[in-house]
Amino acid sequence: MRLHEYEALDIFEQNGIPVPRRGIAGTMHEALHIAGEIGYPVMLKAQVLVGGRGLAGGIRTASTPDELKEVADSLLGSDIKGLPVRKILVCEKAEIAQELYLGITIDGYSGKPVIVVSTEGGVLIEETARTSPEKIAAIHIDPNFGYYPYLARSLLRMLGLKQQLITAWSDVIGQLYNIALRYESLIAEINPLVVLPNGGLLAVDAVLEVDDSALSRIRFTLPDRVDRIENPLERRGRAIGVTYVDLDGDIGIISSGAGLGMASMDIIGEKMKPANFLETGGGITADLLYRCMDLIMMKQGLRAIFINVYGGINPIHEGAKGVIRYIQEHNVKIPIVAKALGNRQEETWEIFRSGGVHVVTEAATEKAIDKLYELVGPA
Repeated sequence: MRLHEYEALDIFEQNGIPVPRRGIAGTMHEALHIAGEIGYPVMLKAQVLVGGRGLAGGIRTASTPDELKEVADSLLGSDIKGLPVRKILVCEKAEIAQELYLGITIDGYSGKPVIVVSTEGGVLIEETARTSPEKIAAIHIDPNFGYYPYLARSLLRMLGLKQQLITAWSDVIGQLYNIALRYESLIAEINPLVVLPNGGLLAVDAVLEVDDSALSRIRFTLPDRVDRIENPLERRGRAIGVTYVDLDGDIGIISSGAGLGMASMDIIGEKMKPANFLETGGGITADLLYRCMDLIMMKQGLRAIFINVYGGINPIHEGAKGVIRYIQEHNVKIPIVAKALGNRQEETWEIFRSGGVHVVTEAATEKAIDKLYELVGPA
């Protein structure tokens, strides 16, 4: 679950990281009031859960009340990368002597936290790594050993910095690492971390993404993760306990695992257009597949549904009962093709067939999608 910038800034401030004076506004009048208390010039930043807001016009400066009115009016209610802007962050505009980068994430290969620093802040760290790798330094933290301040100081010395900056920056690294640890974050990032003319540091941006699997363990108050999902179908998918990603095609997909779902999407995409990604995970029940069918059928313009399930620990025969119950109760007319293999597969096939589902018994997903293509043709 990714937090909004203003939410992450609050957490950073509570944990000792210096951040700008700021306020969150949902109207132009609220933005004017906040700016009046802070003093001009101010930054106006669209609060949407997507990266690259600046390049998309979501971060602007206002030097006067009239300019703020114009900018706030253009941002609120606008669209940034497909997401509506309902709130804007109004914060003081910092005097910047230098921009730095600081990020803590999880190395997918080692499974360890990795601290990444750079003297090139305010830009994509991937671009810096490509063009100026000498300006980046990183260190892995062994969870069995833990984090100690000297590790940060050693890391920063790799960049050839002055001692005053090393001391100040290492303090922020320690504070951010504690946040990443407490919130079990997938990424905690400050970009840019700015150096002020007086030598102080200020986190003028904040990114914090919490591991969904850790939400039940975190002792700190967090926003409701379902409420912040803008797409109504994706929000409904999260509410019923499945992973759903809305796409712009017309072939609905239900799969019992991420691998099956991705393979189904890729193969369907060769001749048709997938309408979604949906994977149920473990614990299939008749009721869950019934609700999955209900979710899939909410998509406008759907031409067919493809079901790809595997019965290892999943009782796919129970899932099939839920699918057929939905078909019968809602008089579904569009073609449905199912590939179901594994535990009690023959029973599953018969249940599907009883409701008019086209069953493909071959192991290759390509065979099942060929059958789907025969029924509906190209997009």
